Amino acid sequence: MEVTLLGTGAPSGLPRPDCPCAVCAAARGTHARAVTALLVDAALLLDLTPGATLAAARAGRSLVGVRQVLLTHPHDGPAVELPVGLPTAGRVPDGQELTLISGHRVRAVPMDSPGTGYEVTSPDGDRLLYLPPGGAPAGVANTANGTAPYDMVVADVIGRPDGLARLRAAGAVSPTTDVVAVHVDHDVPPGPELDRRLAAAGARTVPDGTTLTVGDYRAVPDVPLRTLVTGGARSGKSLEAERRLESFPDVLYVATSGTRAGDQDWRARVAAHRERRPGSWRTLETCDLVPLLAQDGAPLLIDCLSLWLTDAMDRVDAWDDEVWERSGREALHSHVADLVAAVRDTRRTIVAVTNEVGSGVVPATASGRRFRDELGRLNAAFAAECEHLLLVVAGQPLALRG
Repeated sequence: MEVTLLGTGAPSGLPRPDCPCAVCAAARGTHARAVTALLVDAALLLDLTPGATLAAARAGRSLVGVRQVLLTHPHDGPAVELPVGLPTAGRVPDGQELTLISGHRVRAVPMDSPGTGYEVTSPDGDRLLYLPPGGAPAGVANTANGTAPYDMVVADVIGRPDGLARLRAAGAVSPTTDVVAVHVDHDVPPGPELDRRLAAAGARTVPDGTTLTVGDYRAVPDVPLRTLVTGGARSGKSLEAERRLESFPDVLYVATSGTRAGDQDWRARVAAHRERRPGSWRTLETCDLVPLLAQDGAPLLIDCLSLWLTDAMDRVDAWDDEVWERSGREALHSHVADLVAAVRDTRRTIVAVTNEVGSGVVPATASGRRFRDELGRLNAAFAAECEHLLLVVAGQPLALRG
């Protein structure tokens, strides 16, 4: 089954008309995207893009053989002209199935927002799932019931990463499913940053006019097993870490901060973090990371290593100069070595957050300088075991490795 993407942009296209934002300003040339529309085996057209006939011709395709035009979402703004000779566009009621004269079977998948998704099965059995902008499946058949994973999913990965997580949880997206992002809007700068964000979700995007073969093997973007995200205070490092796992289900958020009873400011920070995390994630407040890393299970998001180090230094009384020289240094370095070894041996996907504290004012106290130095050593040792290392500056992630 061949799928030609006549467009890959949001319903308003990219750049948006008359939008002065920086992303739209950069979305020129090869980064410009028409409204998303899919041509399946020259027989089925999913959604419409302005100038569909010309878009098909640019891609080396023709709409002459199209026998069915289906829409996935309400189209705002001026009506899109239906090319001459094509059947009237419509939508299939949720849950119903349509069989085309070409032998393709199309089933309407209910969404959790206005719109309809379409599951397309070719005569050879290849399976494609196409979802509307801003939409995620309201219910997905679990593969435990005998349903195979999709060969390809074409969806709004940036706008609805939780939809991809839902498909993964049901087994409908496997490690070999080709996940293609469409409905691309001005949320993420085009080019390397968009590619990086999608790769973290195990997805990719392609230029308008690209033809893909459903079911063909291709190298799916590797999701790093171990990632360290570092940055200064309020740099956006925690948000970046959360983004790296937002398309995966059952993430375990490991909070090393504790509750800090009576600290209203800290309580507000914790509440803000919880509010933006997916509802399917679980939270565990602990600094006992080694056993978690040794277990198999869901991905871990560890936030953060600097608070873990604070707890570790508390345990060995490393703040006291005499204790530090007598036994604290050796005990702390043993704890750090155990953690680094666990990171090296882990089979779980982990994303850890830490603070970059070595670029500021030198602390006035010996204990403050000790913490700064030990955190720098911990960060370096932890980073050495990670495939992916990110530095976040002013909300902008810079890839240092991977």
